[in-house]
Amino acid sequence: MIPPTQYIKVFELSRMLVFLNKIKGTCSIILHQMLHRTGFVQTLFYFCKKFAMRHFLLYAISLGYTLLLMGCKNETATPTTAVAHNEVHYAKGFSLVRYEGYTVVKVNNPWPKATQSYTYVLKEKNVVVPDSLQQFTSIAVPVKKIVVTSTTHIPSLEMLHEEKSLVGFPHLDYISSEKVRDLIDEGKIKELGNNQSLNLEVLIDLQPEVVIGYGLDNSNPSLDKMEHNGLKVVLNGDWNEQTALGKAEWIKLFGALYGKSDKANTLFSTIEKDYLNTLKIVARVHEQPSILAGDIFEGKWYLPEGNSWGCQLLKAAKGNYLWANTKGTGSLSLSFETVLEKAKNADIWITSGQFSSLKEMMDSNPHYSQFKAFQEKNVYSFAGKKGKTGGILYYELAPNRPDLVLKDIVKVLHPELLVGYTPFFFEKLK
Repeated sequence: MIPPTQYIKVFELSRMLVFLNKIKGTCSIILHQMLHRTGFVQTLFYFCKKFAMRHFLLYAISLGYTLLLMGCKNETATPTTAVAHNEVHYAKGFSLVRYEGYTVVKVNNPWPKATQSYTYVLKEKNVVVPDSLQQFTSIAVPVKKIVVTSTTHIPSLEMLHEEKSLVGFPHLDYISSEKVRDLIDEGKIKELGNNQSLNLEVLIDLQPEVVIGYGLDNSNPSLDKMEHNGLKVVLNGDWNEQTALGKAEWIKLFGALYGKSDKANTLFSTIEKDYLNTLKIVARVHEQPSILAGDIFEGKWYLPEGNSWGCQLLKAAKGNYLWANTKGTGSLSLSFETVLEKAKNADIWITSGQFSSLKEMMDSNPHYSQFKAFQEKNVYSFAGKKGKTGGILYYELAPNRPDLVLKDIVKVLHPELLVGYTPFFFEKLK
């Protein structure tokens, strides 16, 4: 006599098998285990024989083994690729891991002393991500409409041929890119005010699929307001990177957003290869010219600190930057007298970009003539290349193209090494 509880189990199993036959993609492993649990198969066989349903048993077992051989098709979550790895190698501020149908981006250092990290899931259409990622901001990719908030974001869009996706930007006059300026002139990119108080009404009306923002510290009310109004914000910490290739590698974030990760990787690899090749060329140099940097702004002389991005490029180009031993990643603020005492006889002077000629420098401060580099006309500037509205191209493009910056500086310091090369950013002032 079969216990009543076993009849109930068999009935429940029968209903389950019918259900399994109707739906697709349920794991056969579960079915296989149930059919082979102690006493179940024998019980089911007896039950079916007693009620002339032997054919049901054969069908059920056949279905179970068929599903077992076919494997489990999971439609609730895309499987994680076992070989997935972080595709970011130089940047310290983010990681990027690609899986089948989606990419996980983690921004862990968007500004100095950040107190938390930010995770974003960039997923393709109809892809369902694992439950463990549901808590994070999800962005549908490839994006078609974007807002960026720093000119350093513009080159990535242009290199990926996605500048037409840009619909809004704060302080449009700052943009130098000719292609983007043409779009601005055509009215296709809207003015959003300034970063600290973006025009939220215009921004909401534009309905971008993502806003690429940045912050200076842990307090970002403007970004918080955007998210509160349903806009999706992705933080970009390229400005906080302290290495040349680390800054440039953020193009991979934009590659993932546009579904062009392979293209972004190729672009970065070309930049990396060119940069490293220049390092090899300059490695054999023994003599290092002394360098003065910066100039006076509002009564103070600003020049890069020893751990800054700019200082590292000067070192990489085999230049003897006179403040290379200072600590910090920002700028020093010094008096004219302090700078004159230390750098009066510097061989090369690389200015901040305020001036386009030696005359402009003299008009600004006649005391500049006390420096040897000024007297010998060894003063260089990147102020020559500007956009239609006065934006300096160097500030926009240089962080994305360290290969060009390094070659420019090497050409300035060691012109014999790069025969035939014409500097892209730097020009000797006349």
